[in-house]
Amino acid sequence: MTYCVGVKLNKGLVFMSDTLTNAGVDNLSHHKKMFHWHLKNKCIFTLLASGNLATTQSVVNKINESNKNTKTKEGILNTDSMYKAATIIGEYLRGTISINKKNKQQLSNNPYSATLIFGGQIYGETPKIFLIYPEGNFIEASNDEPFLQIGETKYGKPILLRALDQRMSFQETIKLLLVSFDSTIKTNLSVGLPIDYCDILNDKYEINSSLRINKGNKYFNNITEIWENSLKKAVENLPNFDFDENHS
Repeated sequence: MTYCVGVKLNKGLVFMSDTLTNAGVDNLSHHKKMFHWHLKNKCIFTLLASGNLATTQSVVNKINESNKNTKTKEGILNTDSMYKAATIIGEYLRGTISINKKNKQQLSNNPYSATLIFGGQIYGETPKIFLIYPEGNFIEASNDEPFLQIGETKYGKPILLRALDQRMSFQETIKLLLVSFDSTIKTNLSVGLPIDYCDILNDKYEINSSLRINKGNKYFNNITEIWENSLKKAVENLPNFDFDENHS
């Protein structure tokens, strides 16, 4: 399993993913789950992947191969809309899972299943982020729901719901996302460091910042400690429960 998040801010897009993969508690490894493609002054795309590693790697390979074939214009680098690009990737994902499945299970329940976050910007359009399901269909992030998650989403979601604001800077957003990832890592052994991060400024069509947060990173450790102590202090500052007043 994994944990990935894509965020749509007023100033651009933010993406974060862990790198831990596992086939049981005694078979852990690390693989990149964040991928990028771009054409200067034309388009920028980022893909986050969760699910069966063979499936997601196959989808990434199909994207790479289709982008090489400039004559047929099948690749996402040749599309003129984010919707069309997301549709192409959805078809790749559905096709890969369908080939691998051995029975008539729903694609989402198939052991070869995977889910993707796909985002970026094409010249002439506003930035967009999509969550692509195993069936190939997708939903788009909006102002009402400006972030999308895949993988182990439930542990890190509450802090995003409470604190995320689209007016945030990239610096504020990475801080919030690291708290979300810390909460997830604390409660699920299948998610772990290193963590990959990138952000994209509106109308720039290239990666603005990209970094990897490894184990032992001082800033992440500091965030973890401060957040834990702040939670304890917040609980202490809550009013005590009055059993007499609340007795039914």
